[in-house]
Amino acid sequence: MPLTTFSAIMSAFCMLCYNIPFFQFVTANNDSALWQRLTLIAGLTVVMFAINFWVCYLLLFLTRYVGRILIAFTHIASATGVYFVWVYQTLLDGTMMENFYHTRWSEASTFFSIPMFLWIFFTGVLPAAYVLIQRIDYGSWKRLGITSAIAVGISLVCALTQFNQFLWFGRYDTQLGGLLMPWSYIVNSGRLAAQYYQANREEEPLPDAFLSPVEKPIAVILVIGESARSANFQLYGYSRATNPLLSARSDLHVLPARSCATYTSAAVTAMMQHTSSSTLYEALPNYLFRHGVDVVWRSNNWGEPPVHIDEFLTMRDLRKQYPEADDKHEGVLFAGIKQRIEASDSSRVFIVLHTSTSHGAQYDAQYPNDFQVFRPVCHTVEEGRENLPGLINAYDNSIIYTDYLLNSLIDSLATIHSHNCALIYMSDHGESLGENGLFMHGVPMRIAPREQYEIPCLIWLNNPFIHVRSFEHPVDQQYIYHSVLHLLQMQSPIYESEKDFFENERQTE
Repeated sequence: MPLTTFSAIMSAFCMLCYNIPFFQFVTANNDSALWQRLTLIAGLTVVMFAINFWVCYLLLFLTRYVGRILIAFTHIASATGVYFVWVYQTLLDGTMMENFYHTRWSEASTFFSIPMFLWIFFTGVLPAAYVLIQRIDYGSWKRLGITSAIAVGISLVCALTQFNQFLWFGRYDTQLGGLLMPWSYIVNSGRLAAQYYQANREEEPLPDAFLSPVEKPIAVILVIGESARSANFQLYGYSRATNPLLSARSDLHVLPARSCATYTSAAVTAMMQHTSSSTLYEALPNYLFRHGVDVVWRSNNWGEPPVHIDEFLTMRDLRKQYPEADDKHEGVLFAGIKQRIEASDSSRVFIVLHTSTSHGAQYDAQYPNDFQVFRPVCHTVEEGRENLPGLINAYDNSIIYTDYLLNSLIDSLATIHSHNCALIYMSDHGESLGENGLFMHGVPMRIAPREQYEIPCLIWLNNPFIHVRSFEHPVDQQYIYHSVLHLLQMQSPIYESEKDFFENERQTE
C-alpha cells in the first residue's frame, strides 16, 4: 500500500473513532449562525485530517518500523483516552495527565470493566495490529516533499479561514486541547515532563526562624482529606446526617474554605508552600524538621512534594507497627497518635495524616461495612452514571467514616494533658457527583465547578491556648503553612499574619 493511502486511512480512522467528543463539544458550545458552525466544523475536519496525515507520513517515512510502533501505541492510548472522555466526561489536559501518571495500581484497577476492555480491543488493539503488519511502499524523498507541502499548505489555508473564530478558540482552548486525540495526552505529557524537571530541582531554602520558648509542649496534627466537598458535610448545612459525631461537638470550629487546585498533587503542594510561586521553596515539613521540630508524615495517598524527614510512614510501614489496627481502611493511619505525641522528647510536634477516605472511583471501598448507612450504593462511578442516588449514597458513607475517624482522633487527643494540641482538617479538593454531567475531580480551576473546589476546613483545640479567627470569606490551603508556624510559636520572616487561622497577639499589642 502506498504510504499516502496508509496515512490517509490512519488519519480518517483517528477522526472517526477518537475525535467524536471533540466535534460534539464544538457543536454544543458554538452559538454562531448555522453556516458559520458548519464552516468551522468543516475547517477543523480538514485541518485535523491534513495534520494527522502529514505527521503519520513523516514519521513512517523517516523512522520506518519505529514509527509503526509509535503509531500503534497511539491507537491503544487514544482508545483508552476517549473511553474515559465518554464515560467519565474527563479532559485529557495537563491536570488529568498528572493524575494518570500518579495513580497507583490499586486506584487504576477500580476503573477496569468488561466494556472498557472490549472498547480498547476493537478500537485500539486491532488497529494497532494492522499498523504493525500492513506492508507499505514508502516512496521517494520527492514524494515526501510534495506531500508535505500540500498537507501543510491546506492546513494553513483552512486555519486562516477560521481566523474570525480566534476569540472562541481562546475561550475554550483548555477543553478543545483536552479532547483532541492523540495530541491531548501527547502534548500535555510533554508539558508535564517539563514541569517535573523544574519541580525536581533543588529546593530554595527559606530564612531561619526563631523559636520562642514554650511554657507547655505543643502538638499540631494536620489531617489532609481526600475528595471531600463541603456540600456533603452536615456541618456545612447538608440535609443528611453525614457528621453525626462532629456535629454534636461544641468545641469544633468550622471555616468556609476553597482549594487552590482540583487535584491532589497541586493542592497538597499548596498546603506545604508558604506562597504561590513557580519557585520550589522548602516544604513545610522540611522547614520544621530543619528547626528541630519532631515531624511525622503518615500517608495513604500520593502527590506530596519532596519530604525530607526521618519519619515518613506508608500504610505498609504502619501495618507492621500496628498489626492490631484496621489495615484494610484508614484506621491504621490514625493508630497510636496519642502515644506518639506523649513519647516525643521535643517541645514541638507536627504530624500529618494524608488520607484517601473519599477517593473514587469506588467510594464504597473506602470505608468498612459498618459505615454503610445510606443504601443501596453503587460500586463504581461508571455505575453511578445510571444510578446517581446510589453513587451519592456511597460517597456520603465515606464522609460518615471521615466523621468517625476525626471524632475518634479528637477524643484521643482530648485525653492528652502534657501538650497543647491543635487538630486541623482540610480536604485537598472537592468532588463532582454528576452535576452538569461531571464526575470525580481534576477540571482546571478556571472552569471548575464549585463542587470541585469548595472544601471543608475544621479546627479543634484541646484547650483555648490560642483563638480561632472568624472569617466571612473562604480561607484557602496556603493558610496551613502560616497557621502552623503560629501554633508552634516559630517567628519567621516568611510568616504572613493575614494567612493565619488564628488571632495574632502581636497585632493586638
